[in-house]
Amino acid sequence: MKNIFRLAIAAMAFATLVPAQAQFAKPEDAIKYRKASYTVMAAHFGRLGAMANGRAPYDAKTALENAELVSTMAKLPWAAYGEGTDKGDTRAKSEIWTESAKFKEASDKMQVEIGKLNVAAKAGSVDALKAAFGPAAASCKACHDNFRKD
Repeated sequence: MKNIFRLAIAAMAFATLVPAQAQFAKPEDAIKYRKASYTVMAAHFGRLGAMANGRAPYDAKTALENAELVSTMAKLPWAAYGEGTDKGDTRAKSEIWTESAKFKEASDKMQVEIGKLNVAAKAGSVDALKAAFGPAAASCKACHDNFRKD
């Protein structure tokens, strides 16, 4: 069952890597998609943070499952920042489009740090998870600080 779930997640990730903007009929659809991606990613990232910060008991299997999901989800929202998605029900700042190179650099850095978090989770050590969680969280916060309203 877990393998089927992982295959489904991988298929979803692959599907978004092909000309993703064409997948959204309206800008509102793209906004909903990216918000949903962030919501799922945040839920699983929070579980890792709870373990890394000692608020939840460390469980290597659970950490790995959550890290793999976060790693997959971290690839999804970027395609949903196309034309017209700067308006509507969004907390995205205009700097995403006016400073697109800076935004791309921040999103790339976040994905790299999330990749390191995934590798750390595979090590099966709470210390490795702790060491990788801080930089991953900082990369998320940097995007929030620079590119998200409120």
